[in-house]
Amino acid sequence: MTESDKLQIFRDTKALLEGHFLLSSGLHSNIYFQCAKVLQYPKYATMFCQEIADHFSNFEIDVVISPALGGVLVGQEVARLMNKRSIFTERVDNVMILRRGFEISKGERVLICEDVVTTAKSSREVANIVNQFEGKIVGIGCIIDRSRNNLNLGVPFFGTIKLFPETYESNNCPLCKSNIPIEKPGSRKIGKM
Repeated sequence: MTESDKLQIFRDTKALLEGHFLLSSGLHSNIYFQCAKVLQYPKYATMFCQEIADHFSNFEIDVVISPALGGVLVGQEVARLMNKRSIFTERVDNVMILRRGFEISKGERVLICEDVVTTAKSSREVANIVNQFEGKIVGIGCIIDRSRNNLNLGVPFFGTIKLFPETYESNNCPLCKSNIPIEKPGSRKIGKM
């Protein structure tokens, strides 16, 4: 399937939004990917996650970990397709932690899965948790890579769709200057818009 075909799925499911958005990274953009709208259809969840699972199929992986909320479905489906354990992190008082009795054993090989990566802030926070448990990160997979820059995450990084819409710092956003109302459709709470 071509990238254009994949993007059409996002359009058809109304998961590719245009306007003025506050991203979880704190950046502003005219494009927003609401992966939950695509992942509500199991056939699409399996299709995109199969691509991630296939990409990492030759890696030795013990557990798949994802940040809540957006990455949970991706991580669960990738883990199911690879027949691996799936766990997730959560934010408590704006700090990413591992809860619910989830653990990573020393030396366990861990694949981090996300829905959308822009700055990789969540991936880095999850990686810090894996490192605290002395796990070994083998890679990071996502559905949408909108990172624009080479992220240099120190491990193999893969996105099923690579698309680089413009992003802006809030103090230099032409959409703000044009008084276009801003929306925050994501799951992470960020102070004032």
